[in-house]
Amino acid sequence: MSPQARGHLAMLAFSALVAGSFSLGAQIANQITPEAITAARFAIASVVIGGAALMTTGLPRSAAQAPWRYVVLGGLFATYFVLMFHGLKTAPPVSAAAVFTLTPIMSAIAGWVLLRQITTPRMAFALTVGAAGALWVIFRADWQALTAFEIGGGEIIYFWGCVAHAIYTPMVRKLNRGEPAVVFTFGTLVAGCILLTLYGWSDIRATDWANLPLIVWVGLLYVSIFATAISFVLVQFATLRLPSAKVMAYTYLTPSWVILWEVALGQPTPALLVGFGAVLTVVALVLLLKTEDQPRSAPNPLAE
Repeated sequence: MSPQARGHLAMLAFSALVAGSFSLGAQIANQITPEAITAARFAIASVVIGGAALMTTGLPRSAAQAPWRYVVLGGLFATYFVLMFHGLKTAPPVSAAAVFTLTPIMSAIAGWVLLRQITTPRMAFALTVGAAGALWVIFRADWQALTAFEIGGGEIIYFWGCVAHAIYTPMVRKLNRGEPAVVFTFGTLVAGCILLTLYGWSDIRATDWANLPLIVWVGLLYVSIFATAISFVLVQFATLRLPSAKVMAYTYLTPSWVILWEVALGQPTPALLVGFGAVLTVVALVLLLKTEDQPRSAPNPLAE
């Protein structure tokens, strides 16, 4: 299997795992401060990924070179998660998911600015098709729901979080110096945890950890292990093998995965017509699977 194919499989798994954080995050957003839960999830994820690194590649001393790289990456992803939870306090999940579909386009722009990655006409068409399909799923094939969409304070807060997410993707490729994905992820998580602890120390101390509802602990463990630790590795693995626009295009599958999550959690099954949007997102990904011949924007040591 080619490095590019492995990158696509990684992002397919990523989109499914991230979808779960939307479903669970909406249930716990108002039960714990964003700073406290994000610091805790980074701490747990750091332990998980650190253990995985020790059992696989180890933690070579060379990975500690230029630690400022981890501060930049950790700060970007910590910003995304904190603003996501702040946004979900007031923004309906449907509106937040709609904002999330802007990330691939912003990532394509960031990829050009940072790496001079070029989004070809076919890739642009695929991104457009994927966006249309995602919006169709998000609004459950209800045109009136789409036209009634309004931008509120929560959506604006979450938008800036998505900007940080979009910048993070090409920044991984720019700052990586050949470190394995699991090692690079560990450094990013540790740096993010330190930054969040310093920034949100008062909220962390004020949280009554012993008496948090069970759903908060379930959500915390899920977002720490699956939606943070594992997804970090998957994104960094994929960004070393795929252009940023292709990596973030998989976010278009998230609304479809969210529907499956909601059904699994007991929510009503959506109308059959909604499936048309899911088909469009799959069509977009098929278009992106085809490799185009174009100059490489940056060296990829893992693909050589």
